[in-house]
Amino acid sequence: MLALFTHALKQSVDLLRCPKCSAGMSPARGALRCPAGHTFDIGRTGYVSLLSGHRATSHDSPEMVRARDRFLATGHYSPIRRAVARLAGDTFPSGGTVLDVGCGTGYYLAGVLDHLPGARGLGLDTSVRALNSAARAHTRAAAASWDVFRPFPLADAVADVVLDVFAPRNPAEFHRVLRAGGRLVVARPTRRHLAELRTALKVDPVKETRLGKALGRYFDPVRTEHVTYPMSLGKEAVADLAGMTPSARHARREAHVPGTQVTVSVLVTAYRTVSP
Repeated sequence: MLALFTHALKQSVDLLRCPKCSAGMSPARGALRCPAGHTFDIGRTGYVSLLSGHRATSHDSPEMVRARDRFLATGHYSPIRRAVARLAGDTFPSGGTVLDVGCGTGYYLAGVLDHLPGARGLGLDTSVRALNSAARAHTRAAAASWDVFRPFPLADAVADVVLDVFAPRNPAEFHRVLRAGGRLVVARPTRRHLAELRTALKVDPVKETRLGKALGRYFDPVRTEHVTYPMSLGKEAVADLAGMTPSARHARREAHVPGTQVTVSVLVTAYRTVSP
């Protein structure tokens, strides 16, 4: 399977630029290399490590990533994934490119690629442990380690869709890498999301005014879907839901509440680019 995932990376190498000198890169044996000789290793699972020499900001533990994989595999967040895919596909060209920034394990990127059979995808994340899953998430998805807060190692105007699902945002870089007419799709929780577990999870609400201010210089909203529904979760699913979040670092698994009904409340918005 590694050869297949490496092939997906080779098919996306034209998107990438060397983080050190901004030159294009090409596949070498087990790595990507620019003309100046800067070399970036490809891991055994197929993702390329572009953060060489830079400290990653992710603190994902193996337990957090395993909990995320288990919970997402249950399908409890499938309605969110379908909404992201619908909005990503609204104006998507044949054979286009999807960039997932803060891709995690690649769950949402894979859903979009399933919805868009001719598309290719690239996921960026700082978590090496999550990228091991993201590199396996879809046969048309490549994955690379990168920090969303730094300028992306990508050429200008290479993406038709940028995904930002429960992830940090870099509006200027989103705008730079999107082609004219491209779409940014942002998913974020409302105040009601997982409200029943708020004490256990310590989930902070996303401020819509702050989002609008951050994106307003570069993007106009086109369409928003409010994805809301109840989830009936057993004790194991509740533990995984808590364990897959950053707040898991501050809570003990054995302290989580038993099985319960939990509210999902997420806003998914498609934005179009404007001249800043």
